[in-house]
Amino acid sequence: MSDDEQAGGAADDAPEKPAGGRSSDADDKKADDKRSGDRKAGDRKAGDKKAGADKKQAKDGKRQARDDKSRDDEGEDDDEKSAEAEAEDEEDEREKERERAAGRFKAYTRDPLAEDQGEDGPTDLAAAARTRRATRLLFDVGRDLHRFDRSYFNNAHIGDINLRLGARRFGAGMRSGPVPEDELRRLRRAHVEPEGYVRLRTALRARRLLVLGAAPGTGRTSTALSLLDEVTTSAANGTGTGPDAEPPAGSRVLRVDPDGGVRQLAVSLDESRGGEGEEARAGVGYLLELSLTRPGALPPDEMDLDELAAALARCEAFAVIVVTVGSAANPLLAGRYGMICPPAPTEELLATRLRERLEEHAAGAGEDGTAPADLLARAERVADREEVRDAVGLKDLRPAEAEVFASLLAGHVLGDVSRDALLDGCRSLAAVQAQEWFAGVDRALTARPAETERGDRNPGRPGTATLFHPVAFRIALAVLGGASHSAVAAAAHLLTWELSVQSDPDSTPARPLFCDDPEADRALSRAELTEGRVEVDGHEVPARLIWYRGSALPSAVLTELWDRHFPVRAPVVRWLRQLADDPRDQVWMRAAVAAGELCVRDFDHGYTELIRPLAEATTNRRLIFAATTLDQAAGHASHRKAVHRLIGDWSKKGTPSQRWSAAWALGYGNAAATMDDTLDALARIGIRDEGELVTVASHNVVRLLVLPDAAEVLARMAEWTHHKREPYQDLGLAATVRLALTTVDELLMDPDSLGDDSDSPWADRGDWPVALALAAIRPELVEPMADLMWTALNTARSKDVAMDALEELLRSAVRKDGTEWTRPGLAELLPALATEEHDRRRLDWLLRRMMSDPEKPLPDADARELWWLAVAPEERARQDGPRQDRRRQEWPGPHRAHPDRPRQEWPRQDRPRRERTREEERHG
Repeated sequence: MSDDEQAGGAADDAPEKPAGGRSSDADDKKADDKRSGDRKAGDRKAGDKKAGADKKQAKDGKRQARDDKSRDDEGEDDDEKSAEAEAEDEEDEREKERERAAGRFKAYTRDPLAEDQGEDGPTDLAAAARTRRATRLLFDVGRDLHRFDRSYFNNAHIGDINLRLGARRFGAGMRSGPVPEDELRRLRRAHVEPEGYVRLRTALRARRLLVLGAAPGTGRTSTALSLLDEVTTSAANGTGTGPDAEPPAGSRVLRVDPDGGVRQLAVSLDESRGGEGEEARAGVGYLLELSLTRPGALPPDEMDLDELAAALARCEAFAVIVVTVGSAANPLLAGRYGMICPPAPTEELLATRLRERLEEHAAGAGEDGTAPADLLARAERVADREEVRDAVGLKDLRPAEAEVFASLLAGHVLGDVSRDALLDGCRSLAAVQAQEWFAGVDRALTARPAETERGDRNPGRPGTATLFHPVAFRIALAVLGGASHSAVAAAAHLLTWELSVQSDPDSTPARPLFCDDPEADRALSRAELTEGRVEVDGHEVPARLIWYRGSALPSAVLTELWDRHFPVRAPVVRWLRQLADDPRDQVWMRAAVAAGELCVRDFDHGYTELIRPLAEATTNRRLIFAATTLDQAAGHASHRKAVHRLIGDWSKKGTPSQRWSAAWALGYGNAAATMDDTLDALARIGIRDEGELVTVASHNVVRLLVLPDAAEVLARMAEWTHHKREPYQDLGLAATVRLALTTVDELLMDPDSLGDDSDSPWADRGDWPVALALAAIRPELVEPMADLMWTALNTARSKDVAMDALEELLRSAVRKDGTEWTRPGLAELLPALATEEHDRRRLDWLLRRMMSDPEKPLPDADARELWWLAVAPEERARQDGPRQDRRRQEWPGPHRAHPDRPRQEWPRQDRPRRERTREEERHG
C-alpha cells in the first residue's frame, strides 16, 4: 500500500452498514440502525458541505496569499511559482483519488443481492441459507434417490416369499362378479378396523347405501368389503355382527361394473323384483367403485342415490359406493349417504400382517425351535432399527405396503432375506407409491376424442387441468416440501398449466377458479399440514407448512418423474425456471436444491436445460440458483469431479455471469478438490477485470470461514492484504470487513448445526457476527483476525467501513433487554485488537462517538465495560478497583487514564504486523 493509504488516528464518521441478525433484538437493532444511518447520512451530508466550504475557503486563502506574495515579490521567478501551483494541484488530485478509492471499496462490501432487491433495501441471504439447510434434509445423501441402482422394481422372489413390488392394481381384472369366499375369509381374519368403523357399519345398516370416500391405497376397498360382509352375514343369519358370525351359503358380496353406474344398478334391482332372481337378490351386498377423475365423468346426483337406496330397501340388500376424495366427489360425500373412510392404524396393521406371515411360513415353530411369539418380538425389534425406519421413509403404511414390509421382516427373521435385501425392499415402498401416482395419468387424454369422428378438426380435450392437478401438486410438494401451503398450491397451479399445454398444445387449458380442495390434495398426496413460521423480508410470520408424510417420498417422486416419464421434463424445466424468479426464498432456494437432485439423474440434460441457461442470466438470484444446483450435484461422489472441472473452467475463462455463479458455488466448499484450489479460484475471479467481482468473491471467502479450514482461509486473506497488487489487497480487505458485518446464519453449511437440539457450538450463535463467533468458538483464530482488522482500520480506502463494522461489533455486546449477546467473543477479540496506544486511542474515540450519538447513545456503563474488555489483563488489574466510582466525564480513556505515564510503558505485545518496515508498509 502507498504511504498516503496508511492512515492513523481516529477515523471520520462513515455511513453505517447494519449487521444481519435473526433474533427479535437483532430485528429491532436493524430498524434502529436504519434510523441512525439516515440521521448519520444527513449529518455527513451537512458535514461534507461544511468541509467542502472550509476546503474551498482554505484554497481561496492560499490562492489569495499567493497573489499577495506575487504582488509583493514581483521579481520572483515564474518557474518557481508554477512549480508551487503544480504541487498544490497534485495534492488536490491525490485527495480526490483517495475519496474515489474509498467509494469504490465501500461498494465492494455491499450485499451480493443488493442489485436485485435495491441498494438500500433488505436482502434475504440469511433466509435463503436457512431454507437451503432445511431443504437438504429432504434429499439427504444416502436415501433412496441415490442408493437405488435402478429406478423401478417389478417383483422379487426371496426364499419362499414372493413380493409383488410393481404398481398394484387390485381388482383391475375383476370388474363385475362375486367376491371369492377365500378372499372374504381372509378378510375376516386379517382386516384391521379403522377409527370410526362401527359408525360406518351403523350408517350402512340404517340407510342400505353408503358412499365411502378415501384416497387410493388407504384400505378403502377392504373396509367396504368388510362392511358388506358383516351386514349381509348378520342379515342372512339373523345374528349379531362380527367376524365370528357364520356366513350364509353362497357368495353374498358382489362387485358391480362401474361403467353401468348407479342408475343401471337401481334398474337391475327393480327388474329382479317379482321374478326368479328376487330371492337371490335379498341380503346381497354390492360394491361399486366409481372413477370420477376421467374426462367427462359425472358423479351421480342425490336423486340417483335416493332411487338406488329405495331399490336396495325393497330388495333388503346393501351397497357401498367407493369414490376418491376430491372436488368431483365432494357433493357425494357432503350428502346424506357420504362418509369419509379413515385409514387403518399403521402399528396395528403391521403387527397383524406380520403375525399372519409368521404363522404361514413358520407354523408351530421355526427351524431353530423358536416359537412364533419370539419370532414376532424379534421382527418388531428389527422394524424399530433406525436404518430400517430410514429405508422405509414413510410415516404411515398403507395395507399393501404393510403386507410387503411384513413379508420382508418375516423373511429376515426366518433367515430367507438378507440385511441388504431387507433394506432394498424397504426402499422400494416409496418408489412403488410414486409409480402408482404417475402411471397412466393421461392415458384417457391420449385416446382419439369421439368428436373427431364427426369431422370436428379441433375438438379439444376437456378436463386436462383437472386431471393433471393432483400429479402437479405431488411434484410441487416434492420440490417445495416444508414451504407454506399457499406457496406449494400456487406452484402446483403453475405446473398444472405447463403440463396441460404440453399435453394439448392446440388448446388453451381452462381451470375452474373455485374447485380446489385442500383436504383432497393432502389425502391424495400423503401430505400433512403443520403450524410453523416463514420469513418475509427478514421477519418471521406464522404460516401453515406442508410436508410429505414420509422422508422418502420427495426423492421417490423426483426419481420416478425424471427417469420414467421423459416427455414431462420439458414442462418441469420451464416451471423450475419460473420458480427461480420467485422472490420468496422458501420457493426459489428449495427449487434450486431439487433441481440439483434432478441433474444427478441426468447431468447432461440438467446442465443443458437448467444450469447453463441460468448461469448466463442477468439477475443474481438466477446465478445463485445455478450455483446451488451445481453444489447439490457436487454432493454426490459420482458427479463431484465433473463439477470441479466445470467450476474451474468458469473461474478461468467463463463469462462474467458464469464467474459470478462459480464464486457462489465455491462458497459452499464443495466445488473444488481442496481448500487451496477453492481460494485460488476465488482469487482469480475477484481480481479479474479490475475487481469487477470483488463483491461476490469476498462474500464467498467469508462463507468458507465456518468450515474446518478457517485457519487456511485467514492465512490466505493475510497474503492478499500484503500483496503488491491492489486488486488482491481489495479482495483481502473486503473479505475482512465482511467478516465483521456478516452473521453466522447467512453462511452456515451444516444443516444440523442450528437445530434446537444440536450440540454444535454454532447452534446458539446464528445471529452473531462471524468474527465474534469464531473468536468465541476457536480462540486460536483471534490473532490472525485481529491482524486483518488492524490492517483494514489503518488503510485509507477501507478505514471508514472498517470503523463502522467495528462499531457494529461493539454494539452487539448485549441485547436490548440487557442479556448477554456477543460479549464472550468481544472479550477474546478486543484485547488482541487494542494492544498499542494508537489502537486504544482509536477505540477510545469510537466509544465516545457512540456515547454521544443523539439517537442511539451507548450507555456509560456499557462503554466502560467494553473499554475494560479491551485493555490488557495487567492494565485491567491495575485499575479494577476505582473504575466503579468514576463519573462519566472521568471514564478512563487511554489518553486520560495515566497522564503521568510515558507512552512507551503501555503494555504491548510483539506482533509481526508492528515490526514491518516503512517499505513493507508501502507495498502491503
